[in-house]
Amino acid sequence: MRIELENIVKAWGNLRAVNGVSFTAEEGQLLVVLGPSGCGKSTLLRLIAGLESVTEGVIRIGGREVTHLPPAARNVSMVFQSYALFPHLTVDENIVFGLKVRKIPPAERRRRLDRAVELLGLQGLLQRKPSELSGGQRQRVALGRAIVSEAPVCLMDEPLSNLDAKLRHEMRREIRSLQQRLGITMVYVTHDQVEAMTMADNIVLLNAGHVEQFAPPDELYARPSTLFAAGFIGTPPMNLLPLDDPEAARHASTLPIEDSLKTPLDGLVLGVRPEKITLTDSGLPAEVLSLEYLGADSLIACRVGSQEWIVRRSGKIKLSAGARIHLSWPLVETHWFDAATGKRRDIKQPDFSAAQQTMRAVGST
Repeated sequence: MRIELENIVKAWGNLRAVNGVSFTAEEGQLLVVLGPSGCGKSTLLRLIAGLESVTEGVIRIGGREVTHLPPAARNVSMVFQSYALFPHLTVDENIVFGLKVRKIPPAERRRRLDRAVELLGLQGLLQRKPSELSGGQRQRVALGRAIVSEAPVCLMDEPLSNLDAKLRHEMRREIRSLQQRLGITMVYVTHDQVEAMTMADNIVLLNAGHVEQFAPPDELYARPSTLFAAGFIGTPPMNLLPLDDPEAARHASTLPIEDSLKTPLDGLVLGVRPEKITLTDSGLPAEVLSLEYLGADSLIACRVGSQEWIVRRSGKIKLSAGARIHLSWPLVETHWFDAATGKRRDIKQPDFSAAQQTMRAVGST
């Protein structure tokens, strides 16, 4: 089923936890709501589920307005961060508990249970209590409870946050595979950008209750629409350099920007991703601060002007703190943002030599 949100607001007094959020999750899509702690992600999910009341706006599920309907009337299932399993019930009893409450006939309960057990690989665990299960097994039981409801929409609130890194990796793949096999629409809340980038068809990036960007993962990475998106997406995140010092402004005329976009450099922020930067004999000057060797990659922390940048290069790099280096990158990998609004600026790229002159002017101050 399709999920549509139009200008959703959730306020407690003067505090707007969700502020004018609009997006659409198409039928059969896995949509991830991503953002830092306290940005309104879980509140938004609870609004879709009907566990919180909407202050303003409209919610539609499958073309039907459900804005003020109770949770039971919305035909959605939900998986919580805490698993929410009954400790005194066995695995099979936990899975079919909701079906018993809805008075689903025993034969139908059995059919749905068997299907969920097969999908999730829970054979041999049905008579155990939650205390006898690992974290990953408990998460599978919580997923089983959502599956047996056979609801066309599944809402997930940071379901993997209690698992270790290896289990999170396995469960990411399982949840995505399960969603595709069942053909359900899933809204998945997380603060982990790795989960978002590897699982989502589309990502809603939230910040302080509003949508910063709504896009597929590849677009969010390649064309962040705001400074917040640029600084949040990527590991490490995008390097940002405000071009606001007098020397940089003095060199603004060297940039052959289209006349309609002529802007003083002190109104712009330059961005480039760490993995797009190479070390060269000439380019943007920088001073090495520290180096981290990660095995496959090395992260070089360096000072560019007054900013700290990270350069990500493959293999082991031999540099020491205090070393002077020069940074270069393809011009197509340069991102420009308006310093005042934080919005992306699409500016015709300058020629290489002019860009490097300007970068040197900024880096040498």
